[in-house]
Amino acid sequence: MKNVLVLCTGNSCRSQMAHGYLNTLQNGLATIYSAGIETHGLNPGAVAIMGEDGIDITGHTSNHVDEYQGISWDYIITVCDHAKENCPFIPADHAQRIHHNFFDPSKVSGSEDEKHTAFLKARNEIREFCSNFVRNELQ
Repeated sequence: MKNVLVLCTGNSCRSQMAHGYLNTLQNGLATIYSAGIETHGLNPGAVAIMGEDGIDITGHTSNHVDEYQGISWDYIITVCDHAKENCPFIPADHAQRIHHNFFDPSKVSGSEDEKHTAFLKARNEIREFCSNFVRNELQ
């Protein structure tokens, strides 16, 4: 079984959505973890938009990357530039490191419709990335 870490700044939004999709799509091929270089709690917009796609992430927790010391990583996926640039060293000699800077919907202000559209855009980009990752890396 492979170990996959999804890393973001606060482990509240983009990494949580990726965690949810990877858990759903990987079908027992890997253990999925998500963490941040900080912890901000679950973003309600991320929880809601994932629920619209039938994925419940309400049981997820916002974890700090230091909580996972000692795990032998096969993949470390950073989902924002800030995490990639500011992440503490993660000893993982054999891990494949993948980076994709996803749009941050939590930074959008405006009407509820505008915010919903932002979360929908990010969720759909993350779903496509996760589908490709599972197909190309885990199978």
